[in-house]
Amino acid sequence: MKRLEVIPAIDLRGGYAVRLLQGDYARETRYDADPVAVAQQWAHHGAPRLHVVDLDGARAGEPVQLPLIERIIRAVEIPVQVGGGIRTEAHIRQLLNAGAARVIIGTIAVENPDFAEQIFRTYGERVALALDVKAGKAATHGWQATAGVPYLEFAQAMVARGAPRLIFTQTELDGTLQGVALGPLRALLNAVNVPVIVSGGVRDDRDLAALHTLAQTSCLEGVIVGKALYEGTLSPHVWTSYSPTQ
Repeated sequence: MKRLEVIPAIDLRGGYAVRLLQGDYARETRYDADPVAVAQQWAHHGAPRLHVVDLDGARAGEPVQLPLIERIIRAVEIPVQVGGGIRTEAHIRQLLNAGAARVIIGTIAVENPDFAEQIFRTYGERVALALDVKAGKAATHGWQATAGVPYLEFAQAMVARGAPRLIFTQTELDGTLQGVALGPLRALLNAVNVPVIVSGGVRDDRDLAALHTLAQTSCLEGVIVGKALYEGTLSPHVWTSYSPTQ
């Protein structure tokens, strides 16, 4: 049976681990003053990898929390994928050199598809595309703007250009604990043939069970969980049930 990789999220802002509601920087919940301790906690509980986002970087258009990200990477023995504000090849190299297992690009792929194609060819599985969706369109600049292209069209175009993996976030659901919207996810899974990691809205074990079932017959590879872990509606022990063994 195919297993579902359950990946805890650590969003960084101002040196803290935070959660935003639907990507709104004005609606922030601060959970812990030490994101490194949070990372170690999830790793201790058996997380297969970490998803770290530099929220300050996403707004600034360049990595801002790099020293903290480096500390997180050094503090755990599991892979760490990193996104937020990565707009140049120098940013990608900087994070890979810091030990990131995977670097996530988003805005730059919308603004410069040719550059994204070059990155996909150069770095392969060490990069992934952030498919952030707002009102059915690709979202950019830390979800503060949207492009005119429908998300399925954008996803297919990026896969055709070599995107090795998609991280699909339904931004309207992020941080809401309302559950995952399976319809848009199924549409994406039917439209592409590369691994997909879904994010946004995960509430409890019922969502994971539904996603695990969907993964058996599709290219769904994993799910990113954030607020559900921090608020306790989802136990870290889910990694034992759904995630691939290390």
